Amino acid sequence: MHIILVSNRLATAKSISLGPRHLLLGVALLASTVVLLSSSMFYLVFRHAAEIKLPLVQTLLLSAQEQQAQTAKEFMRENLNAMAVRLGQMQAQLMRLDALGERLSALAGVKPQEFRMSEPPGRGGALSTSIPVQDLSMHDFAWQLDALSKHMENRYDYMGILESRLFDAKVKKKLMPTVKPVDVDWNVSSFGWRIDPITGQNALHEGVDFLVDTGTPVHAAAGGLVVVAEFHPQYGYVVDIDHGNDFTTRYAHNSRLLVKAGDLVQRGGIIAESGSTGRSTGPHVHFEVRYKGVAQNPNRFLQVSAATARAK
Repeated sequence: MHIILVSNRLATAKSISLGPRHLLLGVALLASTVVLLSSSMFYLVFRHAAEIKLPLVQTLLLSAQEQQAQTAKEFMRENLNAMAVRLGQMQAQLMRLDALGERLSALAGVKPQEFRMSEPPGRGGALSTSIPVQDLSMHDFAWQLDALSKHMENRYDYMGILESRLFDAKVKKKLMPTVKPVDVDWNVSSFGWRIDPITGQNALHEGVDFLVDTGTPVHAAAGGLVVVAEFHPQYGYVVDIDHGNDFTTRYAHNSRLLVKAGDLVQRGGIIAESGSTGRSTGPHVHFEVRYKGVAQNPNRFLQVSAATARAK
């Protein structure tokens, strides 16, 4: 390549010859210059943006940081709100369990303070030296809360069934004729075969006789419905009570009746006054227990009440 130089200062024109080697050298020099300028600009803009205080770069960096912080804050708020709702549900479940536990304790005859349900149970133990401890992640914590909530709900359902069964058992127990009809320690004529006091023959006595004075209060052996309250030629003034579950009781030879058929009576309630009416040789209370109409030995039921009183 020939380059001709023409100038007023030169008397004659000059020509310069450039070969391939000169061209390669010029291209390399130009490329080096571009790379050097680009690196210098990058360094000045991104490495020393704070020092040279470029408003645009600072604004972009602060905006990105604020957006990231806002996103993290919203994420934490959403998770905290969800955990607060779950915590409120678990607190409600715990209150229901505490109330149910107190009712179960009362039904079972156990004092609630023995369980200390209002206090957290004591727990402890040494940390393992072979396995390092681990922090719970937000996902693990939420999973634990959910599992605990389901566990508490299942326990509430189970305890509800247990309460129902205990209540049924307690009701049935109250309907069992285990209260003595009169306040005496022993009876003068037991259940079974005996010499009849009037005929002198061997006869089955279907109840027990308690020797008391005329006018002594007669109590219901259990709660129930009065089905008979009338005069009978043999039993005199008699009261029959239906206690459910095919159990009935009879109180005979009374001088006065204080209930009528159709009345509901409570366990231990006064239903009559003792006497010597009907087929009787003197003041006493004739007491019978029948299951499905068949006479049972009343002492079997009264001994349950006596054993419970001794246990207390």
